[in-house]
Amino acid sequence: MVRVAGVASRLVRGTAIACGVAAVVGTGIGFAVGEPVQPEDILPARTLPTDLCAKVGDVSELLPKASSRPVTLVQGGTSAVTCEASADGAKQGMFSNAVVKLTITPYGGKDAGAGQAPFTPAEVAKRTFDRTPLDTLPGRPYPTKISRSARGVAGESWAVKVLVLRADIVVQVEYTANPIQVETAEQAALVLADRAIWEAK
Repeated sequence: MVRVAGVASRLVRGTAIACGVAAVVGTGIGFAVGEPVQPEDILPARTLPTDLCAKVGDVSELLPKASSRPVTLVQGGTSAVTCEASADGAKQGMFSNAVVKLTITPYGGKDAGAGQAPFTPAEVAKRTFDRTPLDTLPGRPYPTKISRSARGVAGESWAVKVLVLRADIVVQVEYTANPIQVETAEQAALVLADRAIWEAK
């Protein structure tokens, strides 16, 4: 009887340990055995500040000398926020112009399919970022992709697109200017992306 009691004791102790592990793992065990995902299991996208573009601030120093006045970003959108600005030098007797557009997108979670835990907002954002067909830019504090396109025949007009990922946020910057060197356009787009990432955090 002592031997049986000892075995029973070990069995009870093993069951308790298994229950403890299940508690640590959490509801993921429910998904693994095919339990349906409930709407409350999927995390929603965060809400961005209504003054996000204003927080990014004056962008006139990042544009060619197309304006002697501050250039502010105009905000639009709801779930994904857009910030747009332009400077037309012709209006001030200058042969330069620039257009910039930022799109800041917060991602929510997503159903991963039967028997799977839902994707987190950060996972959905990373999947979107990874699928974007731009060139990876190394040496950055956050994952960054970029594309550069020359416009015109003199090589003085460039369109640069930058994509930056931070947690559940993806920021896209589209920057076109003339005249400008490609390195300057690239740096301006990266600065704008970093500002947006910082203000949206």
